Amino acid sequence: MVFVESDPVGGARAVTSPAAVKILVAGGFGVGKTTLVAAVSEVTPLRTEEYMTVASVGVDDVGGIEDKTTTTVAMDFGRITVNSQLVVYLFGTPGQERFWFMWNDLVQGALGAVVLADTRRLESSFASIDFFESRGIPFVVGVNCFHGRIDRDEREVREALDLGPEVPLVMGDMRQKSVGRDLLVSLVEYLIATGR
Repeated sequence: MVFVESDPVGGARAVTSPAAVKILVAGGFGVGKTTLVAAVSEVTPLRTEEYMTVASVGVDDVGGIEDKTTTTVAMDFGRITVNSQLVVYLFGTPGQERFWFMWNDLVQGALGAVVLADTRRLESSFASIDFFESRGIPFVVGVNCFHGRIDRDEREVREALDLGPEVPLVMGDMRQKSVGRDLLVSLVEYLIATGR
């Protein structure tokens, strides 16, 4: 998009707006999507967190995350300005199955995706991987090692998630900005390598 801006000397000059890139952050319930978006966003992220109530008992599987008190009910949104020519918008998807219908709208225009996984509950990331594979959307996997805890090594995670060697995988505590940054950089490098 090109805008015309007045020049103080009386002329006009074209001003281009930065290119916008959309990246989805997906994964199962409670894997750290909201936390990742918050860790890397340069602005206070938009969150649609609500307190979990007794209505979620028997609906949301909190096995392994019993201390979780809130959940995303629509999406998370964050922004990273790379430079004057590029802005990255992050859209975090809700993880519960009852909200998956929103993924079809959120994925529109996405250049790529991040799938977060928790080694305590790897099966919670299967649906996200299937979703992006079936739509041909390149993705990377971030294994959220809460508090530095690593329950499985990279080989075990790749085998459990049936990931090919070409799919980048980053392990670390996604609450740390540097880990989230490395994960996003791996996605950009993967997109470049695949010609996206």
